[in-house]
Amino acid sequence: MTLHAALLDGTRVLEEGGVAVPRLTAEVLLANALGRDRSYLFAHGEHELTELEWLHFGRYLHQRLQGMPTQYITGRQEFYGREFRVTPDVLIPRPETEHVVEVAVRCWQAEAPAPPESEVGQALPSVNRALRILDIGAGSGALGVTLALETGAETWATEISPAAAAVAARNAAALGARVHVVVGDVAAPIAAGSMDLIVSNPPYVPLDQRDGLQREVRDFEPHTALFGGPTGLEIYRRIVDDAPRVLRPGGWLVMELGFSCVDGVREMLGGWREIEVTPDLAGIPRVIAARP
Repeated sequence: MTLHAALLDGTRVLEEGGVAVPRLTAEVLLANALGRDRSYLFAHGEHELTELEWLHFGRYLHQRLQGMPTQYITGRQEFYGREFRVTPDVLIPRPETEHVVEVAVRCWQAEAPAPPESEVGQALPSVNRALRILDIGAGSGALGVTLALETGAETWATEISPAAAAVAARNAAALGARVHVVVGDVAAPIAAGSMDLIVSNPPYVPLDQRDGLQREVRDFEPHTALFGGPTGLEIYRRIVDDAPRVLRPGGWLVMELGFSCVDGVREMLGGWREIEVTPDLAGIPRVIAARP
């Protein structure tokens, strides 16, 4: 079978199975079966699939029809312009989480020491200490790795799952990011007064909303990264309560917000300063930032 025919066949199978964006999904799965980029499919439509390539493609189609997310099948997901390895041990990075990066970079820039000036007003290289960032609940490492590369800051990441921590560490190494990944619960392993910026995309889905989730999410993504307790606010509370211990004076806490979480999280931050809520492209409150 040629690539062109396999692509048409795969698209039809996925469409009949009710899979969203069947053509694009078929392209991604077929390219993965060949170990090629998607562009190869369009330039080599008459390429005859080997038996092994066909077997791989058929298995990938079957897995997707069973509900497995495409990212777990290919083992890859793009985030902030970089490719991250993902496994079923970690939450798949979402585009909306990129707003956390944008807000965190803005906060980091506000804290970054200005370079001293010479007598003639020219900026000299800064000799101040490096700023430190902590990513709580690292998962794939998407937040911590991205911020380490975007800011150059020394970055730490905590993750309660050893398997997920291993994925984050591998992504940091593969992308050349200076991230220290520690297995531990929330910020417990982190020394007092050691961080300038804390970021987190915590579990925030209430337990009673489990049945309403898409099958791909409910049945395949790790529940420890999805569910935040009966109300969905439990992990937020633990982060907010411990953040003042970990942050240096003037430091920032930046967290992704789940749907309908903003009021509860804002209430937790009573007494904090400079509380800022940033919406996503759909106008939904997505990121909250504050200083203790």
